[in-house]
Amino acid sequence: MTAEIPSSPANRRNEPHSSREPGSPKRSAFTRFSQAVASYAGKPATFVGAVAIILAWGLSGPLFGFNDTWQLVINTSTTIITFLMVFVIQNSQNRDTAAMQIKLDELISKLEGPREILLDLEELDETELEKLRAEFEAIARRARDGRPSQAAPG
Repeated sequence: MTAEIPSSPANRRNEPHSSREPGSPKRSAFTRFSQAVASYAGKPATFVGAVAIILAWGLSGPLFGFNDTWQLVINTSTTIITFLMVFVIQNSQNRDTAAMQIKLDELISKLEGPREILLDLEELDETELEKLRAEFEAIARRARDGRPSQAAPG
C-alpha cells in the first residue's frame, strides 16, 4: 500500500489554502498558524518592524521618565512573544524534520547497498549512534588519506 503523495510544495507555495487539491491532507488550524508565523518571523520586514518597536520604546523613555512601568512593558512583551514563538517555531521545525527524515528514509531504502539499520537512526541511543559515527569517520579518514574505502561499515 502506497500513500498518496501531494503535489510538490514548490508548486503549492503561492496558491491560496482554499485551492488545496482534492484528497490532499487537511492541515490543522495550529499547523497552518505555526507555518504562517514561522514564515513571517523569518522575513527581513519582521526584523525591521521589531527594531522599530524597540527604537520607539527606547525613544519614549524620557517621556515616561525611564520608570519601572516603562521597563516592565518591554520586558513583559518580549518575554510573552518569545515564550509563544518557541512553541510555534518548534512545531514547524518538528514537522520539517519529520518530513526530511521520511524523504531520507525513502532514498536510503531505494539505494543498493545501504544498511537498513540507517533507516531509523533517530531511535538509537547515544552509544549506538556514536559507534556508527565512528565507523563513518573512519571511512572518511581512509578516503582523505587516499586509501581504498570499504563498502558501508557493517
